[in-house]
Amino acid sequence: MIPDEKLIDRIFNCSDEPGFNRIAIELFHFQYNNNAIYRRYCELLHAKPAEITSFREIPFLPISFFRSFQIKSTATETQVVFSSSGTTAENPGQHYVTDLSVYERSFLNSFSRFYGKVSDYCILALLPSYLERSGSSLIYMTEKLIEAGGNADSGFYLNNFEQLHQKLNLMKRTKQKTILLGVSYALLDFAKEYPVDFPELIVMETGGMKGRRKEMIRENLHSLLCEGFGVKQIHSEYGMTELLSQAYSKGHGIYYPPPWMKVLIRDTYDPLSLVGDNITGGINIIDLANIYSCSFIAVQDLGKTKADGSFEVLGRFDQSQMRGCNLMVS
Repeated sequence: MIPDEKLIDRIFNCSDEPGFNRIAIELFHFQYNNNAIYRRYCELLHAKPAEITSFREIPFLPISFFRSFQIKSTATETQVVFSSSGTTAENPGQHYVTDLSVYERSFLNSFSRFYGKVSDYCILALLPSYLERSGSSLIYMTEKLIEAGGNADSGFYLNNFEQLHQKLNLMKRTKQKTILLGVSYALLDFAKEYPVDFPELIVMETGGMKGRRKEMIRENLHSLLCEGFGVKQIHSEYGMTELLSQAYSKGHGIYYPPPWMKVLIRDTYDPLSLVGDNITGGINIIDLANIYSCSFIAVQDLGKTKADGSFEVLGRFDQSQMRGCNLMVS
């Protein structure tokens, strides 16, 4: 096990880059020593833990490994397996979570950091594609946020648009602070069929059309949603099955991670090299909350970082662009 029993407190109280670096290096050594898949990957890259002094030097495991292997850094029994929405062409990614309390602490702290007390909000969730399958980390997070908020009007909606429309109008009349969290295609369908004028509403899209609609560029998507809900900006949540932390955008597609999560950008043509701010490349994520799996992940999104630590998501790699990341994955 990790020798420092106060590590979780240190992670969620991390406030500066030196502190982040110390924890990242500590986690890297722990995961290198206790995660056979990650260690083998590092060995193939000739990475030597004793020589690594900065989080920027730590190898990032391609996210595709979560589809092919159990990525665990502990022998502790798994509490839940979160799975991504896979296709017929690929296996879903799976995250073997051994301590749900870490996940809960991560998303509750992150929410309060960006939005204040969850008890101030009515949370309405329009997540049909997630509700229709099991193993969604987003559903788990939303359920716990609703539970923590304690608002009797909060809840999930599948295809019952009329009831959701009535609830939104009620929240508007009562001046209740409200978040509508939804998958992109469902928000578009609802806004077209039941448009509302609710300027105070926080509309938060989780991204993706899930095969239900043609993918759209962010500007067009957000323009249609702003028109359909009568709001000036669309918020977004950036998270995934393989992470226990989330970043949030309050508009313009600029995401801000919590202090225990950091985004770096790798060179598009040399995935083992990092580039600076304002340069488009592949997104690498350090999520210190991923204590018992892997905290260092190269995802399949394209993006760029800003000097203040925020980042944009600009698209996704296709499989032909993932060269250089398949050392162990067939």
